[in-house]
Amino acid sequence: MLDRSVIGSTSESKVIEIEKGAIRTFANAIGDPNPLYTDEEFAKKHGFASLVAPPTFPTTFRVPNPNLQIKAARVLHGEQEYSYVRPIVAGESLRCTSKVVDVYERAGKLGAMTFLVTEIRGEDLDGNLVFTGRSTIIL
Repeated sequence: MLDRSVIGSTSESKVIEIEKGAIRTFANAIGDPNPLYTDEEFAKKHGFASLVAPPTFPTTFRVPNPNLQIKAARVLHGEQEYSYVRPIVAGESLRCTSKVVDVYERAGKLGAMTFLVTEIRGEDLDGNLVFTGRSTIIL
């Protein structure tokens, strides 16, 4: 089991630049044809400065927590959820931090499973909250 002392540990903040190409690639990868994600003129006609990122786009953000030493080969995705104050738009930069909010163990068919719950917070460079995300992985 992962040591519960990691609960509350927070990553360094990381600035992530939101790029049009990354948004288009992600939208194509998830098979979402919404023109807000791929057609900049369409997005601008609907009041946005540029392309809008799909709601699950922050899944691509990597904000490592140095207190966690996890082998990716032994990880299963449990669940993911996001909450938005406003959409993420291409051309902006977001300052993101990740925090461990819980570690717990459950019995499974093959033995004990450790669950790690983290939250990511994304703010614009003025410090305004844009989104929060919560992720559960199974070790």
